[in-house]
Parts: sequence; C-alpha cells; structure tokens
Amino acid sequence: MKFATGMVVGIALSLGASGLLAQRDFHPRLTHAVEALRDARAYLQAAPHDFAGHRVDAIRATDEAIKQIELCRAYRPR
Repeated sequence: MKFATGMVVGIALSLGASGLLAQRDFHPRLTHAVEALRDARAYLQAAPHDFAGHRVDAIRATDEAIKQIELCRAYRPR
C-alpha cells in the first residue's frame, strides 16, 4: 500500500513539475515588451487624434512588432 501511494504521489509531483516548466517564461523582458506594445496599441486606437497622420502606420508597425516578438518568445533554450 505504501509503495502504491508513493508511486501516485511521485507521478503527481512529476506531472506538476513538468507543467510548471511548460508555464515558465523563458523571456520575461520580451513578455514585458509585448504587454507595453499592446498598451501602446490600445492608446493609439482610442486616441481622439491621428498623430499627424501617423496613427494607422504606427498601429500596423506595432502589430508587426508584437507578432515578431511572440515568435521570439516561442523559442525555448535547450
């Protein structure tokens, strides 16, 4: 009985540890950058003016930057 209980606890701990590793943020600065870009995009989107005609291009560039940084964040070092 003790062996079976030990096995169940061991498996549960192993699965929990692998789940934590999967959730680990390997690139926290990139995560912060994406959050800041999303905030800036929301600000641009809601602004009552067009920033001298630059708003549309800035939103497009921000979307592309978010896309590229998300691709970088997907990289997992070995």
